[in-house]
Amino acid sequence: MIHRFDFLVIGSGIAGLSYALKVASHGTVAIITKKQKAESNTNYAQGGVAAVMAETDSFELHIQDTLATGVGLCNTTAVETMVKEGPTRLKELIDIGVEFTQKNSKLDLGREGGHSVNRIVHARDLTGQEIERALLAKIASTSNIHTFENHIAIDLLTEHHIAGKMVLDRSNVHCWGAYALSELNDTVEIFLAKVVLLSTGGLGQVYLHTTNPVIATGDGVAMSYRAGAKIANMEFIQFHPTTLHDSGSPSFLISEAVRGFGGILRSQDGEEFMHRYDKRKSLAPRDIVAYAIDTELKKRGEDYVLLDLRHLAADQIKERFPNIHNTCLTKFKLDITKEPIPVVPAAHYSCGGVVTDIDGRTSITGLYAAGEVSMTGVHGANRLASNSLLEALVFSHRAAQSSVEFLKSYAGSIPEVNVWDDSGTFNSEEWILISHNSLEVQQIMWDYVGIVRSDLRLERAFRRSELIRNEVETFYKKTKVTTGLIELRNLVVCATLIIRSAMKRKESRGLHVNTDYHKRDDEKFLCDTVVD
Repeated sequence: MIHRFDFLVIGSGIAGLSYALKVASHGTVAIITKKQKAESNTNYAQGGVAAVMAETDSFELHIQDTLATGVGLCNTTAVETMVKEGPTRLKELIDIGVEFTQKNSKLDLGREGGHSVNRIVHARDLTGQEIERALLAKIASTSNIHTFENHIAIDLLTEHHIAGKMVLDRSNVHCWGAYALSELNDTVEIFLAKVVLLSTGGLGQVYLHTTNPVIATGDGVAMSYRAGAKIANMEFIQFHPTTLHDSGSPSFLISEAVRGFGGILRSQDGEEFMHRYDKRKSLAPRDIVAYAIDTELKKRGEDYVLLDLRHLAADQIKERFPNIHNTCLTKFKLDITKEPIPVVPAAHYSCGGVVTDIDGRTSITGLYAAGEVSMTGVHGANRLASNSLLEALVFSHRAAQSSVEFLKSYAGSIPEVNVWDDSGTFNSEEWILISHNSLEVQQIMWDYVGIVRSDLRLERAFRRSELIRNEVETFYKKTKVTTGLIELRNLVVCATLIIRSAMKRKESRGLHVNTDYHKRDDEKFLCDTVVD
């Protein structure tokens, strides 16, 4: 089946939905999403949106907090754009019905690690879910937007897929849509579009322990890389410092805002330890806190540290964090008002991704990207808490504006593309063997490419991941596609990109800590790590 639209959006998080709403008045829009439309990293975001909304705050303060946290690698222009345009984008959310928490008829602004003032706009501790709810309601009332649930994109359509053409010139690539597997019909469909937006979210499932939902398999990064797009800064994987110990997969997130509210990190014997790592103590940025916890666990031989709220008023904890309190109490039999929370770091966010300019354009003509899949340069070597939803809002808006102009200037028609060839046989016994590779990749990444790395660990990870990647690609080429195979193929590609990028950076900076290079090296590595 062939679908034809003006705009194709791959992914249904805050970036994709916001973009779709803004381009819908200029053409037909298709949204394809792997599972249900509400399943996204956005929906799991507890903390909030960082924005300058108070008189006591300023653009300059937010910019400096972001730059400081990014450890020298932020794109200053992108940061300034995000910070200065953020409040307007946030007000647009309020206008479509997002109900942020208020106090005394004003936005209740929280504080998180790395921020110098209170500026986190939130909806209790389920901010992402509330934003997703309002956006989906608006999407449902917009007739020009067509949503295809349970469709997983396989590959982007480029010159390589034009009928009769087999050579791909990676220096001059165009995108005209995507192949996608309909999971319900078990058929591969073709989505043709003059403009494509990638908003596929993150890749946390590359790691054994992650806060990301099971759909976060790095599909957008992997597809873009195969299509010839520039990818950068994949070595900077943010580990959220505080997820509930032994809470399953995905790990249950204990929001950054809990520390901003006054939570204190302690070792299991009750000792505070963050003062040994940063003067901001428990309110230090995530890279510092995650490293500190990892160091303490290895030094003490323990499985978790404690996040202590017992000195805070119980009614205030319940009011500010109803979801965290209720989930811990009902699902894990833990009363966070009376007991310290056992926490460990888990893979949370990719600061790298598909390289874009400040208007969302990638190095492939007709292909845009926004949200976690993109690398705008705002996060540098470490993301400031709650800047992720802000980035998605600001740059999806700019991508929408640029896309509309691109569509207006579009000349000619979309070329004829090859139909999907699913010849080959499916060997269930062989699939059982190959499916084990997913767990193997996650274990390799967790053991060798986690919070602390070394040249030896990275070299081991590279050799093992390359072997798996070759096995998976060989199997993929002779087998009918399935969701599991598509995701495994993408996971392995993302794993190798992370490892290759980490091997190139011979220093320690932000989220990339290498024990063979204890210091940052601005002379050689004050630059992005680009892979193409």
